[in-house]
Amino acid sequence: MRTTAAPDERQVLGEVAEMITTVLGDYAPDAADIGLRSRFGDDLEMESIDLVTLAGLLAEWYGPDANFAAYLASLELDEIIALTVGDLVAYLCRSLRPGAGG
Repeated sequence: MRTTAAPDERQVLGEVAEMITTVLGDYAPDAADIGLRSRFGDDLEMESIDLVTLAGLLAEWYGPDANFAAYLASLELDEIIALTVGDLVAYLCRSLRPGAGG
């Protein structure tokens, strides 16, 4: 579970990569192969149900400030299609910064 310290991008990337491998199960690449430029659709082949499951894991791990569903809702369709793990990590780092308030 997260602490009150400012989030570290590398740590968040590692945690998100582990969550992605959990969601994808047998079809997942190694967590070490998931990088900031990995795209959810084209590279990881995640479907909408996978993103919903990931959103649940993010909320469990980081709490209500990690509202992936609200983040996705703020994006245009072409932005969602091009969404990378790095985009999610940047969002989480902004949202989880002490005093950010979501």
